[in-house]
Amino acid sequence: MEMQYMSDYPHSNMDRRPNKRPRLAWDQFHTPKAQSGIYYGQEVGNVSSAGHPRVPQDHGNLYVREVAQKGSPPWRDDDKDGHYVFELGENLTTRYKILRKIGEGTFGRVLECWDREAKEMVAIKIVRSIKKYREAAMIEIDVLQLLGRYDRSGSRCVQLRNWFDYRNHVCLVFEKLGPSLFDFLRKNNYRSFPVDLVREIGRQLLECVAFMHDMRLIHTDLKPENILFISPEYIKVPDYKYMQVAPWSSRDGSVYKRLPKSSAIKVIDFGSTAYERQDHNYIVSTRHYRAPEVILGLGWSYPCDIWSAGCILVELCSGEALFQTHENLEHLAMMERVLGPLPQNMLKKVDRQAEKFVRRGRLDWPEGATSRESIKAVMKLARLQNLVMQHVDHSAGDLIDLLQGLLKYEPSQRMSASEALRHPFFTRDQYRRS
Repeated sequence: MEMQYMSDYPHSNMDRRPNKRPRLAWDQFHTPKAQSGIYYGQEVGNVSSAGHPRVPQDHGNLYVREVAQKGSPPWRDDDKDGHYVFELGENLTTRYKILRKIGEGTFGRVLECWDREAKEMVAIKIVRSIKKYREAAMIEIDVLQLLGRYDRSGSRCVQLRNWFDYRNHVCLVFEKLGPSLFDFLRKNNYRSFPVDLVREIGRQLLECVAFMHDMRLIHTDLKPENILFISPEYIKVPDYKYMQVAPWSSRDGSVYKRLPKSSAIKVIDFGSTAYERQDHNYIVSTRHYRAPEVILGLGWSYPCDIWSAGCILVELCSGEALFQTHENLEHLAMMERVLGPLPQNMLKKVDRQAEKFVRRGRLDWPEGATSRESIKAVMKLARLQNLVMQHVDHSAGDLIDLLQGLLKYEPSQRMSASEALRHPFFTRDQYRRS
């Protein structure tokens, strides 16, 4: 079998889903111990590059080179959305040099930078200069510092290296990681992962969730975008299914699929993390991974993370989000299509805003549908068992049983992360890889 190792992840179109995969052994990755050198103070970076002291003439050239290398860029106004405006090659304080932009979201931008002091590449999250995002960033810093203090063995949570306030932007400095699960799926043409890789990723995700829940923290925004591979490297392997449906493509070498070289992952983005003691009546989670109790206004707690984890595992197996919708009633109808009817006692307790989704003690569907297209979108979905069996070549029974525990409607009946880690899907000896 040809295996080609890559260190960068390309943006080209990828191959189709395989019928039979070669037996690969993903490494049993052990994360190194959490670094104790996390900086807990502020480093104020609002330093003007103007007003330099006089320099002896014979040292002028050396001084100019030093300013060019470590001086601050000119002051610029933020853009209309409050994002920090920068140019590649500029400095972010004297310590960090901006090399490229590697991400952007509602919170701000993520830049790859060179840390001159630690002599390593880092990822710096530059938060928008808007009050609510600055406040969320400070929550994230508190959570990451708390996790870092108690994470002696190295959990699956991203490590905060440093943080500072620069020109009214909170900047969080993280270890540099690889692509997110979502980016890997997208650049791989939404190809599903082999079940053995899903097992390794699922175990690590649930270990992170169990650790957070033990710390009385609820992530509330688990999704493939917030789970990153530690390494950007991947391997190319033959795609046997694509060879069968398109044998001519083997001539141009397009019958290869890409799989991560290492299964090791870390969870990121703790800006929405909630403490157990907080009020839990507001809306949380990104739409596709939102638990039914959140949509129905019943309040939420630790189980909302478990529901999200279940949705993620299905997505890794199929290559597509389980509930692809942007509307509440359609979302609930999709849940019923895949998992069966919502419990009567949950529908009876919905809050005022969710009352319109219920009629005569059941979900108002398809009567309440906004369009025929919406009804079709729900009808085309398969039951959970059939969906898994379409994509999983072995251990489907254990995976289905696990998912049924993670995706229980009743939050109180949903598995805990610790219980899930003891499930046969993770513990059966014949599935262990050396």
